[in-house]
Amino acid sequence: MDFPFLHPREQIVRIMDRIYRNRLTTLSGGNLSVRDANGDIWITPAGIDKGNLSPEDIMCVRADGTAVGPHMPSSELPFHRWIYERRPDIAAIVHAHPAALVSFSIVRIVPDTAVIPQANDVCGRVGYAPYALPGSEQLGKNIAGAFASGDNVVLLENHGAVTGGTDLLNAYHRIETLEFCARTIIQARRLGEVISLTPEQISFFGRRECALPEFDPGYRTSRERELRGLIAGIVRRACERFLMISTEGVVSARLGEDEFLITPTGLDRGSLGRDDIVLVSGGRQEKGKCPSRSVRLHESIYRMHPSIGSVITAQSPGVAAYAVTSHAFETRTIPECYILLRDIPVIPFGSQYTAPEAIARSVSETVPVILIQNDCLLTSGATILEAFDRLEVAENSARSLIDSQSLGDVVPIGAKDLADIRGKFF
Repeated sequence: MDFPFLHPREQIVRIMDRIYRNRLTTLSGGNLSVRDANGDIWITPAGIDKGNLSPEDIMCVRADGTAVGPHMPSSELPFHRWIYERRPDIAAIVHAHPAALVSFSIVRIVPDTAVIPQANDVCGRVGYAPYALPGSEQLGKNIAGAFASGDNVVLLENHGAVTGGTDLLNAYHRIETLEFCARTIIQARRLGEVISLTPEQISFFGRRECALPEFDPGYRTSRERELRGLIAGIVRRACERFLMISTEGVVSARLGEDEFLITPTGLDRGSLGRDDIVLVSGGRQEKGKCPSRSVRLHESIYRMHPSIGSVITAQSPGVAAYAVTSHAFETRTIPECYILLRDIPVIPFGSQYTAPEAIARSVSETVPVILIQNDCLLTSGATILEAFDRLEVAENSARSLIDSQSLGDVVPIGAKDLADIRGKFF
């Protein structure tokens, strides 16, 4: 991943492009900045289309206040300066107006990050800044005050959100993850009561050990190279289609009887390359890389089920709404949904950390999809595309079910028609 080696101008353009494409802001909304070691602040310009920025558009504001570049710096420059002044450890800032976070900001409620396990690790405590006029020094003081207390993520009253990070990618991950939590909560409340994780349950996230003995794989077969490309491409497609977020989601594929490829831990999902994928063989991991924290779960599934060729775990907003409520996920809606998903068992939260082999036993050719409470959907298939197809169908079905709440009661496919489907397709 080349992101750390990009010039601040290029980093800002790349992240703003993702923010705009992922609908976390609008043409005129939001601003990003990066602080150089010499004190220069690189920041998005005022009044320029955020969906079509070029590196030449990015402004540089020197320590003495001199602006260098073809435009005016963002009107929100004052609060960026205030944050950098109060938090020397922060090197990048993201401000945007994601729809779900705006919803929370206008009812003046801070989203609960305890709905999914990694959100607390990514975001930490979420601060709150009282309203002040955009671009004003008072707004800067309000936001910087929250950051000065130790928050790295701040919800702005009647405005949006601001995140800071060690670099721009880190700050982006925080706002994307918080928006995911907000979106999940909003969807889930249409189904019923939202179930949050306890501090003890959240602590499981950091306990899962992913390190295996290392080995030097040497020669790369043509099949391995092909699978690496397929995995990297599917992960990027999942991010583009809002089926994964940058901080969560795992794809693996069987390579041989006792070896498979799996996505790494701790790397940005939206920019994974072939060389980032980790080879696991005979219980050992490719030298110099770290596989996903769920590597032992995937390993158990492949060992127990020779017919399974790929496993995907992902958090998508519609399915996540079912994961954080006790509302049943009805798969008997349309034939495609039931044919691909079957009945989806719900696995209690924590099993993915404490009993991966028990989860592996619950997966089979006849149970290709499972839902883990407050975490993710796990799909399996003979191929990567089959596992991914199940993920897409699950998310589309979840959204249809949630939207149907405002229309009337769901009427599942009848018993006779279901028997016909089983007879023809199973």
